[in-house]
Amino acid sequence: MSAKHPWMPVSPCGDGCVDHSSASVGVVRAVWRAMAATTVMLCGALVVLAVLCVRGHARTVLLRRWFRALLGAFGVRLRVIGPVFQDNPGRGVLVVSNHVSWLDELAIDAVQPIRLVAKRDIRDWPVLGRLITAARTVYLDRERLSLLPGTVAELAAALRDGAAVGVHAEGTTWCGVASGRYRPALFQAALDAGVPVRPVVLRYLQGTTPSTRPAFIGSDTLVDSMRRVLSARGLVVEVHVLDEVAPGRASTRRELAALVQQESERVAFGSVELPVQPVHAVADRTRAA
Repeated sequence: MSAKHPWMPVSPCGDGCVDHSSASVGVVRAVWRAMAATTVMLCGALVVLAVLCVRGHARTVLLRRWFRALLGAFGVRLRVIGPVFQDNPGRGVLVVSNHVSWLDELAIDAVQPIRLVAKRDIRDWPVLGRLITAARTVYLDRERLSLLPGTVAELAAALRDGAAVGVHAEGTTWCGVASGRYRPALFQAALDAGVPVRPVVLRYLQGTTPSTRPAFIGSDTLVDSMRRVLSARGLVVEVHVLDEVAPGRASTRRELAALVQQESERVAFGSVELPVQPVHAVADRTRAA
């Protein structure tokens, strides 16, 4: 299957990449998780209203706690490795991560709510779409390449204003044990704004083994992927926050994309060991910011 245009890459990952044999919980626990997740998502309607009424740090705390509660309700444990995404609140930063699952957005916002660039379809997801929109997500219409320069300009303006903006550089989801080429288009926003890039690697594990169970790929529907997550035993999402790539280390967006991908793959597929930072420590640093 070929891409329609350069910003619409297609992943080779399909149904055969998903592991259905890993450890599962019983039916009763899976149903309990489904009920808990539904309850948290329904409470999201109240969170949307509250987010509209608060600003600044209170808004950040509210969104972060809701996303963490939702991860927990699905039976997913969050493990943060490295610093926060934006350790200097007055300076913009482009946060670049790989893309595996619909859980990616929840995990990122559970660490530190930031502005995300996401495909337009997410806006229409029940409840989740409203919450992700409330976090000031920028939606990208991948079928209309002519709109891309406007999106890049919007991102650059947000970065100049001191925002942390997150993008999934592969442009589509992969299974998690393989990755695609980082697409350079949105890296232009960091170059235009003169801000650093923060590489982030998302890894899903069951125990100590990488897991493809949460992947959202191939002919998957959102419900299919959710069912696999709800029944998974011991599922952990690791958020590896790497050192910033400072402005000036690359002169073109292609060079910058290749450099960030190289740094990310050293952690995703190499043997780099980083100290685990407890989630509460991340919350304290974010609060101080």
